[in-house]
Amino acid sequence: MSTLGTLSVIFDLDGTLVDSEPNYYEAGRRTLAEYGVPDFSWAEHERYVGISTRETITDWRERYGLRAGVEELLAVKNRRYLELARTSTRVYPEMRAFVELLADEGVPMAVASGSSPEAIGAVLAGTGLDAYLRTVVSADEVAHGKPAPDVFLEAARRLGADPGDCVVLEDAAPGALAAHAAGMRCIAIPYVAAQADAAEFATAGLLLRGGQREFTARAAYAWLTRTARPA
Repeated sequence: MSTLGTLSVIFDLDGTLVDSEPNYYEAGRRTLAEYGVPDFSWAEHERYVGISTRETITDWRERYGLRAGVEELLAVKNRRYLELARTSTRVYPEMRAFVELLADEGVPMAVASGSSPEAIGAVLAGTGLDAYLRTVVSADEVAHGKPAPDVFLEAARRLGADPGDCVVLEDAAPGALAAHAAGMRCIAIPYVAAQADAAEFATAGLLLRGGQREFTARAAYAWLTRTARPA
């Protein structure tokens, strides 16, 4: 039995395990340019961090007056993203170390992401994380994306875990809110530094205000050990 008792760990993918936001930004920029919206900026992209691709595109249509349908835009953006994801996704080194540490301990793990199943699969396969993270839930598979708790609750169900025994790792405010709503503890690693003071992050059991610069596998593991519930 692991020293972490009945713990299961659920990872957000984008911005948490991997630095995929540059790829999402570039895919979004190219897609919008194709549909007549030039100069989509990184600052504009940041408002969509942590929100599912479908919800992002729904907002784009209203914000930019796009005539194309959601399904068409979704297909174009996903195609562009997959081209980038397969070849140029970077795993945060300390996150890879953390996943390997938990795997050595036999801790059940899952990924719960707002990305499409195809995008999640491409990133995990392209980075080798699929060797450790075989339980995967996309927001496309549940009724509501984050900040609703659906993806995390489904991940717990597939792991056979009680939500109260799950710890979520998240980089975005909607995900932290979703973890809280699911009744799970959260390690929050804000991707957008300016959002560290967001009320949603105040619910986290461990908030690393410095984001990935502050995260280490050993420190996170030590926190889990201190707060683990006995089996």
